[in-house]
Amino acid sequence: MSKAMRFPRATRRRRPVDRAGLSRASVLAAALLSGGAHAAEVTADTSTCAAIADLARPDFLVEKAEIVPAGPAPSAGGEGEPLPEHCLVQGMLNPRLGADGRSFGIGFDLRMPTVWNGRFAFHGGGGLDGVLNPALGDIFGSVRPSALARGFAVVSSDGGHRSPTFLDPTFALDQQARLDYAFNAMDRVTLKAKALVERYYDSAPEHSYLLGCSNGGRQGMLASQRFPHHFDGIVAGDPAFKLSRIAMDQAWNIQVAARIAPQDETGRPIISRAFSDSDLDLVADALLAQCDNLDGLADGMINDWLACDFDPGELVCEAEKTDACLSGDQVEALRDLHTGPRTSDGEPLYGTFPYDTGIAGPAWRGMHLGSSGTGEWDAADANLGFGTLRYYALTPPDPTFDPMTFDFDRDAERTLQTWAIGDADATYLETFGRTGKMIVYHGLSDQGMAAGALADWYDQVVADTGASIRDSVRLFFIPGMTHCGGGQATDRFDMLDAIVTWVEEGRAPDRIVATGDFVPGASRPLCPHPLVARYQGGDEKNADSFVCSE
Repeated sequence: MSKAMRFPRATRRRRPVDRAGLSRASVLAAALLSGGAHAAEVTADTSTCAAIADLARPDFLVEKAEIVPAGPAPSAGGEGEPLPEHCLVQGMLNPRLGADGRSFGIGFDLRMPTVWNGRFAFHGGGGLDGVLNPALGDIFGSVRPSALARGFAVVSSDGGHRSPTFLDPTFALDQQARLDYAFNAMDRVTLKAKALVERYYDSAPEHSYLLGCSNGGRQGMLASQRFPHHFDGIVAGDPAFKLSRIAMDQAWNIQVAARIAPQDETGRPIISRAFSDSDLDLVADALLAQCDNLDGLADGMINDWLACDFDPGELVCEAEKTDACLSGDQVEALRDLHTGPRTSDGEPLYGTFPYDTGIAGPAWRGMHLGSSGTGEWDAADANLGFGTLRYYALTPPDPTFDPMTFDFDRDAERTLQTWAIGDADATYLETFGRTGKMIVYHGLSDQGMAAGALADWYDQVVADTGASIRDSVRLFFIPGMTHCGGGQATDRFDMLDAIVTWVEEGRAPDRIVATGDFVPGASRPLCPHPLVARYQGGDEKNADSFVCSE
């Protein structure tokens, strides 16, 4: 390396930070929330940030290498949280021309705070990636302050392709792009970012984390299975860990809804009218009446979901259909939607969805039914699921395939290659169990990812790896929460603080306190599966009034 490219040594010292745009109080709060004692802070020589561009070569493009002053985080909805001064490096690994002459490469966004706490975090992606999000480490805004605001160096990736939105599946016509999205981009970007962090600070990260939900949750679970030494701690929320199966489930759901829906003038089913809002409210009310107080308190949230044996058959009409009952066809459709796709002989292909309060909410309708009054569907199962199935799940990709003709006996085999490269369902975690910690969490009203499939995975992990894996991997279910947040739930919780405390102080999360807007001013404990929160008496709004038990 030439003399011009040598980076001066960063300085190590503990000191209060007071930078423009970031008050002393907010810095102190970030320090307190960062979790646990750690080595002395490192203060970077900011003049070396631009020199990172000198490291570029054909397989490593540097598009930006510049200091970003302290100020609000980039946000599509306006000004975001205050961020510290940091070195922003944006670039691309392995640029190339792929299928049909389309340009590909693994894009990344790396942000290194001037005052660094010695930690590194990978900011997980969402959907089908294709969008380069600012590397904040905020898990779709659910972590505040974000990892970057707390002093972490953070990197994000576009998953190996650039698209107009994170819902565009056409990248998967290129084989290498499939591999990059499935696992390669996360691996390559993590290793490159760690090397750049070490060069910038003249110090390697003391601890490395991955923080993600949805596809980011899948990435986290996959890292524990394929790259068990990459991260000391992983937070994997509502993981799309069986993405090939999810694509099948989405085709299944539309077929089920179409089966009972009225038709428009062209003969196409109007799936939005398979269930009215009053039908779904009826189900939710009956569900709460049966299962809400199984945990000792009727509060609009079903904690003891495993003991809830609700069946919509109790609502079937004895005569003609009215708003006070469901038709027999509707009951069978609800059962099929909650059991998930299966073969003609009953073999499950994905997993089960528990009955939960989200069935009466906008997320459930938007996912499975939509609001279109015609046979032109706007449900996410069709808009996202059909493209994912055609381009990504099927091998070879088949852009003209009609998911309404998907045969669950015959066509499931066409997803096996995608299952092999991208589904994060391995259950032997011996190496990660010795070296890392992982928190997996999931909303019980997640409209697109099956909570039952995740519970089955975890139970199998314990069976295959041994009961001691509970000391390294824990699963938390959040009653009422929809995909990565929302719903009738306590959906705000600090998983970053929990994982840092577990990794660096050895204190396992026996319960994680959560709050939310559904019950203003209330807190609830989230409990490690298979335990659930049970009310013991006292202040109904206080998490201390609940214990985690079977």
